Amino acid sequence: MGSRMANQELAATTTANGGAAPEGGAFPPFDSSYFSSTLIWLALTFGLLFLLMSRVALPRVEGILGDRRKKIDDDLNAARLAKQQADAAFAAHAKALADARSNAQLLAQQARDAQNVQNEAKRAELEKNLGAKLASAEAKIAQTKTAAMANVGAIAHETASAIFEKLTGQAADADALHAALAAKQS
Repeated sequence: MGSRMANQELAATTTANGGAAPEGGAFPPFDSSYFSSTLIWLALTFGLLFLLMSRVALPRVEGILGDRRKKIDDDLNAARLAKQQADAAFAAHAKALADARSNAQLLAQQARDAQNVQNEAKRAELEKNLGAKLASAEAKIAQTKTAAMANVGAIAHETASAIFEKLTGQAADADALHAALAAKQS
């Protein structure tokens, strides 16, 4: 009851002083007459705050952190899976590229071989045609040479006769001229 009276007196003096503490009085939170009620309210407030935090706020925060941890783990697992798929796709692409190069080289070699066979066949045909033309030309040359050689005797006889006639002014004896030419050819 004593503290009640002191409170009423303090309230009356505070009101009389325009809201300021009376002179010589202690600041109310540091006043020892208020310690017991202040400690009780502090304990009650701390207890309620602790109860509120432990039952409501902390489970929510723990749930949010758990959800974030689960989301991060899920994202990391998805990233690992995507990396494995990308690595597998890269390996498949590299294998397909190597196979394509190998096939291209094989096709190029086959094309070169086929072209070489065609070129060799064309060359053989051309050589055969050229050989035939060469043989024909050689036969014609031989014929022409034989014909020319057959005519050489007649040409030589005519030329010798013309030279003899020019030099001597007389016609040459055909039999003597023929015998002289035959002797020179042998």
